[in-house]
Amino acid sequence: MNHSFNKRVKPVAKSNSLTGVLNPVKTPALKRIGQSISRSISFRTEARPLPTAPLRSRTKASSFPRRRNSQCWSDTVESHDLTAKEIKRQEVIYELTQGERQLIEDLSLVKKVYYEPMLKLDIMTESELGQIFGTLDSLIPLHQDLLTRLERLRGSEKTVGEVGPTLMNWFPCLEAYVTYCCNQVGAKALLDQKKHEKRVEHFLRLCQESSFSRKLDLWNFLDLPRSRLVKYPLLLKEIQKCTPPDHPDEDTLPDALELIQSIVAEVNKKTGEAECQFYRRGLSYLEEGQRVPEIQQSRFLYCHGELKNNKGQRLHVFLFELVLVLTRPGDEKDGGHVFNVYRQPLPNALINLEEIPDGEAAGGGTFRGAFTGGNDKVKNCFRVSSRGRAKAHSYSLQANDSFSKQQWITCLRQAIVQSRDRTAHTSQSQFSPHHDPALYHIAELSLSSDTEMADHTSR
Repeated sequence: MNHSFNKRVKPVAKSNSLTGVLNPVKTPALKRIGQSISRSISFRTEARPLPTAPLRSRTKASSFPRRRNSQCWSDTVESHDLTAKEIKRQEVIYELTQGERQLIEDLSLVKKVYYEPMLKLDIMTESELGQIFGTLDSLIPLHQDLLTRLERLRGSEKTVGEVGPTLMNWFPCLEAYVTYCCNQVGAKALLDQKKHEKRVEHFLRLCQESSFSRKLDLWNFLDLPRSRLVKYPLLLKEIQKCTPPDHPDEDTLPDALELIQSIVAEVNKKTGEAECQFYRRGLSYLEEGQRVPEIQQSRFLYCHGELKNNKGQRLHVFLFELVLVLTRPGDEKDGGHVFNVYRQPLPNALINLEEIPDGEAAGGGTFRGAFTGGNDKVKNCFRVSSRGRAKAHSYSLQANDSFSKQQWITCLRQAIVQSRDRTAHTSQSQFSPHHDPALYHIAELSLSSDTEMADHTSR
């Protein structure tokens, strides 16, 4: 649902060398950098898809080429006398190990092929690159440490016995992901802004067209650590399924799974708070009355994205924890977008939600022209209005497609219920002789994600 504000850029003629970014400059130093990048192109030609289950991605599923030379554990051993269940266990542990190796290679590639050349060629400033790449460089030794530990566990027969204690000991290192993932919101906004510059767009496109990129763009690479993070609980569950009851791991794997799930939840929570703050700072108010307290009190976003109003105007709508805010995208400022607040924000606890069935006749001129497209029917529309206030506000909105509409409906329903529960708890606590601070908090945070709107996970 997240809408990209990238402008269309005229295509640049293809070049066989990334040094073409600075045409027509030709210097020995530039030639050496170009040769270094060319050598990096052959660094890896194997292809694999992005990890599944992204935390915050709003992009459509991509058909990236698969890894051509993927290898299973059974391919690395000549013979064994293991049961089918133990073979499966070894395969999952091997997948865990190989995943670490592949991530390290990818992150090293990003540093060598993107960060260093862009800095040397002055395509971006060191400050801008620091904002976009964040603490990515520090993640390489972190995952190298786990890879080394896992490889030490392999015995002479190339099997791994007990893996639980190793993971329990290493997982706390992943708290470093809080800093990296929280930075991604601003990093993505700045990268999108810089892509409007011809030299940046040209360089990134040449990289993406090269074989080493596997058709991934820079952001796909920068998002790999986050995608890797959410895969650890899935891998542990698979290892747990294949672990016999009398195995030493039977005692430690449940604790390891609980630990990694709590770390992922904490990263999720902090990232959601960072995203909420980032977009809240980008709001521009046309009237002082639009600064409703629920905006500042909100700690996270359920979702945000583009919707049309009944006049056909494109709006960027934010569903914060406590309030729905309609905006019109403005000019970019300080590495981010400005969103001009449109009309009056609606506190979630006061929202009435009305789903408009597809094919309903456009009555009363409400959906005339913009929603009907010349036909007499409407599609993918819903209406939100306020209740319980002297001045009622009602907004009819249209999503891009039925899937997007359903995601909005799902998130709005959840936001309304949780906001009303919060209000009820707050009211009860005011009459209670014993204040309980927990009553002021929602038990389960939900952050903005297109993927998670359909089957909501705890965020």
